[in-house]
Amino acid sequence: MTLDLTEPLPSFTLNNGVRMPALGLGVFQTPPEETVAAVSEALRIGYRHVDTAASYGNEREVGQALRESGLDRSEVFLETKLWISDYGYDEALHAFEKSAGKLGVDQIDLLLLHQPLTSDFERTIGAYQALETLLAEGKVRAIGVSNVMPDVLVRLLDETTVVPAVNQIEVHPYFSQPDVQEADAEHGILTQAWSPIGGITHYRGDIERSTLTDPVIGQIAAAHERTPAQVMLRWHLQRGRSVIPKSVRPERIAENADVFGFTLSDEELARIDALDTGVRGGPDPDTITLETFGREIPEA
Repeated sequence: MTLDLTEPLPSFTLNNGVRMPALGLGVFQTPPEETVAAVSEALRIGYRHVDTAASYGNEREVGQALRESGLDRSEVFLETKLWISDYGYDEALHAFEKSAGKLGVDQIDLLLLHQPLTSDFERTIGAYQALETLLAEGKVRAIGVSNVMPDVLVRLLDETTVVPAVNQIEVHPYFSQPDVQEADAEHGILTQAWSPIGGITHYRGDIERSTLTDPVIGQIAAAHERTPAQVMLRWHLQRGRSVIPKSVRPERIAENADVFGFTLSDEELARIDALDTGVRGGPDPDTITLETFGREIPEA
């Protein structure tokens, strides 16, 4: 995949030729009652990529905002994820119908498996094979995975046909998972960063280690007259990663999109790279099981 930084909407070309805006709005932990306003504002100011998930409980509101925006369906790249409770071949086919129904669309641009469910990998394989079927039928334009580690990726590739277009994983300056990124790159898979500005580091109250107050990032931001969030998003893009920052505040939504008017030097990129602690903020993918995280995903 390649990154096209041509204004006004820089995009990646995925491994199947589909173009995806490089920066999108994430809606993780965005309450349904706030989702319509956040997505509407993002679309109003120029975002053309929204990332949601069946487990977020706000697909319906994302679809509502898209319909109310007045934009043509083809202008907005919609990405969502199937939850582990809907794994298995037939279950995943139905899960697509649930998500498409809530979004109010016939076709989803990018459909991911939210977790690998390593404790029941046959269900994972069945779900991914369903994604392959949906791709062949034109119901989705690209398919991928999320939170898949290199060893699990090898298992997936051995038992399926279509190489994932995207692997969405936790990546921010304090946890960059270089081994996962390297494995993705070897197979032509685009790494997409969730929690790209390290939100996971301060959602959990670790204020002393928040990326937003990191002195190195702060110094680089000051040098460019930018915010720490903008510097982190620019770092991802220059390192070839897709980003989906989340916010419900109009000023932050606008700030996060304003990352194409400056360039970080190689030395600045290296300084941010060096902040990696190797400490995961989110859950270890192997701990995600049906027993601990299973939940029913409502019908459309």
